[in-house]
Amino acid sequence: MLADARYAWPMQDPLIEFATVPPIPLHPAVAAAREPLGRLVADLLSVPDTALDVPWRWRSTDMDDLELRYGVYWIHERLEAAIGAIEVGRSDGRAAAIGPAVPPLAAMAAARWELRGALAPLSATDWDSDPGGGEWTIRRTVGHIIGGQRSYGWYNAWYAREGVVGRETVRPPDEVMPPEPTEDEEAAGAPSAVLGRFDDIVDANAGAAARLDAAAMRVSARWAGLPVTIDFRLGRYGSHIREHTVQVDKTLAMLGRQPSEVERLVRLVLATYGRLEARLVGRAADDLDRPFADGSSAIAILEAAVADAAETAARVRDAAAPT
Repeated sequence: MLADARYAWPMQDPLIEFATVPPIPLHPAVAAAREPLGRLVADLLSVPDTALDVPWRWRSTDMDDLELRYGVYWIHERLEAAIGAIEVGRSDGRAAAIGPAVPPLAAMAAARWELRGALAPLSATDWDSDPGGGEWTIRRTVGHIIGGQRSYGWYNAWYAREGVVGRETVRPPDEVMPPEPTEDEEAAGAPSAVLGRFDDIVDANAGAAARLDAAAMRVSARWAGLPVTIDFRLGRYGSHIREHTVQVDKTLAMLGRQPSEVERLVRLVLATYGRLEARLVGRAADDLDRPFADGSSAIAILEAAVADAAETAARVRDAAAPT
């Protein structure tokens, strides 16, 4: 039996059932942009390091070739330009105001793609290789990240619902929450399926907390047995991902799995994309679709940048292919 009759049982999703604010769903165009982004990553990872020095004609009007390597840097630059275009577009003073929860949620979004960049070139064998010394495999680390993000979201929602301010609160009794998946369950399946689970959790957490206001950020909570506030816990979303991205790097070093130049470049591209997607976090669809002074919009800028980047990645792949 539940200790608190305010909460229905069985509970399906604490993010929804403890919610104190309506969520901001992920814009469908953001989800759609990740499909060509996936093709871009696959195309670039097919390029051997030895091909990066081959001549490449960037634009048909150019008189001279560049090295193919620049094609990947141009993708990074194109995504950076999109970030700048959104910032300039919003400088017209008509952009919707964001709440105090959005910056840490944007940091989480950026951290997600930094981790994705570290994991992108890894095989299932890499995920399951034992580094020895009692250290975790990549798979176990990713399972821990997913479980941590899920737990952060559920408990953030509960603390916000309780609304304790100015004094310490307590951790909710176990029976208030549904059973959490184990880290092994979170990490089960092909790497692509596990990363899809990770994306779902990050997107859900961002949407659920985006409308929290300054008063909600001051609500008392707990973390690692210590008294904190909701704003601290939101900051842990991105920090927790980055903490274990470092762990992934350490594990790969223990395995002797050094990244190639192309893999390093893919990581750069995904980190840049993460900063771009972070500019869209916590904003409703009407704000993301609102035309800027030049007629573009945040969503149109994202879509154009990803399409250009994916097209260039395909050209780089083709230029690297043996003739």
